[in-house]
Amino acid sequence: MQLVHRLQFDNLRGDLFGGLTAAIVALPLALAFGVTSGAGAIAGLYGAVFTGFFAALFGGTPSQVSGPTGPMTVVMATVFAKLVAENPENGMAMAFTAVILSGMFQIVFGVLRLGQFITLMPYTVISGFMSGIGVIIVTLQLAPLLGYPAQSGVVSGLQQLPEALANPQPGTAGLGILTLAIVFGWSGKLAKLVPSPLVALIVCTAVSALVFPNSDIALIGDIPQGFPQLQWPRLNLSQIGNIVGYGLMLATLGAIDSLLTSLVADNITRTRHNSEQELIGQGIGNLLSGLFGGLPGAGATMRTVINVQAGGRTPLSGMFHALILLCIVLWAGEITAQIPHAVLAGILIKVGIQIIDWSFLWRVCQVSMRAALVTYGVLLLTVFVDLITAVVVGAFVANMLTIHRLTSIQVEQVRAVTDPDDDPGVALTPEERQLMHQGQGRIMLIQMSGPMSYGAARTIAYHMGRDCDALILDLSHVPLVGVTAAMTIEAEIRTARRRLQHKIYIVGATGQVKERLRRFRVQKTLPAENFLPSCDAALALALGLPEAGTSTPVPMVSSFPGSQPQESQAN
Repeated sequence: MQLVHRLQFDNLRGDLFGGLTAAIVALPLALAFGVTSGAGAIAGLYGAVFTGFFAALFGGTPSQVSGPTGPMTVVMATVFAKLVAENPENGMAMAFTAVILSGMFQIVFGVLRLGQFITLMPYTVISGFMSGIGVIIVTLQLAPLLGYPAQSGVVSGLQQLPEALANPQPGTAGLGILTLAIVFGWSGKLAKLVPSPLVALIVCTAVSALVFPNSDIALIGDIPQGFPQLQWPRLNLSQIGNIVGYGLMLATLGAIDSLLTSLVADNITRTRHNSEQELIGQGIGNLLSGLFGGLPGAGATMRTVINVQAGGRTPLSGMFHALILLCIVLWAGEITAQIPHAVLAGILIKVGIQIIDWSFLWRVCQVSMRAALVTYGVLLLTVFVDLITAVVVGAFVANMLTIHRLTSIQVEQVRAVTDPDDDPGVALTPEERQLMHQGQGRIMLIQMSGPMSYGAARTIAYHMGRDCDALILDLSHVPLVGVTAAMTIEAEIRTARRRLQHKIYIVGATGQVKERLRRFRVQKTLPAENFLPSCDAALALALGLPEAGTSTPVPMVSSFPGSQPQESQAN
């Protein structure tokens, strides 16, 4: 990991202002995410401090600001709810162990250079998952907004909603509505100077303290001050599968979230991030966050954009952001303790609405019904079933649909020709067409184009097994052939040899295709002279002509023993 050349001090003023602005935005979000996760507001602050500092120090995106995000928080809420419910004594420690594992997984992802593959997740799955996360956040925050305790699940939250709407707590609901009015109405130049979440936090907390000083409005309460205590990993054999599974889920989700934010940062700053280094930095940040009882984090798009707009350009900006939050943890606990839950709920409702991919959800039905089914299916699975199930099922279905589509394309690129007049679209030169006519339908020419994978194997096997007196396999326009397709070609050649002897020809096999066929020992099945550079040469050999390009008709009896020439040819 290279650090010296990355810690540049020539933009110190811009990085300081960028970090300060990002910290102002991050404070209410960190508190809200901590409360929502079930670990408490301090866990959100610890997560913002550790992931923000070390992901910036060791990461590969200079201007990126990391910290707890909505998707990561929803996963952690599920982790806490499951592990703490089943293990009241050690569940919290096991949940933070999952955070530690997520950091370790991300470091492994970076070392193995998997960053280039992680973002290959179909957008339909990402959109459905992120939108589902947004729906979960909004649904779970509606009750606290109206003065009722937050529920652990969407179904229970929806069941509680009618009562909350019918009988809202006046003071709490008023603060919640005021918060929504500020976060949605505070815009323009004012929002660039002071972000709306901070305005809502200050104004609504002040209103709560002045107007409702002795009311029953739920507050964050006392927040521990000082440095966090080390949380040693703790495993339970009965829960090890869940812990590892959630760790992998957090690692993958955090990697996708961070790398997508890195792309946003690249577009704004006209730079190029290092995906593998970014994963290592995020992994170190999450590992240390878990060790000290903090929430997992990822690259945060809104905080990163605000950091850049305020002048942040180097990793120092992300580190300053974390240090400013650390100062708040150490010395401002009494102030943050007075923040009402309803204010945090209002801030999170805006976050949830922003996470929902409204534009794509609207357009996907007009683009493709299959894509719409995947997107909305993942959304519903995320909301009502399970986050991991949603991603796994969504990715599987999306990939199966893609494979089916690519298979259809590959099958269309396999053309079997005996009479060129039957297929006007076949790519043959005039000379090759003449030679094919001389074959009188007894030469089977199989042309392929594009990559050939297992999707085309059955079609290749079918055409190679058809009755003919000579078989030509034209691979001139095939850049690569998969293992299954190559194995099919090898098996069909062995079968065809029994009836065709050596009248089987391979044309244009070069590069990876040639090497793949060599590894399957196809060259030992056929004579070396049966591997030819051009189709006309193969046709000439199949007809028994001395060389390619001759137009001298050859009686079919001499070319294919046992066949009879047509009467017109005999005359």
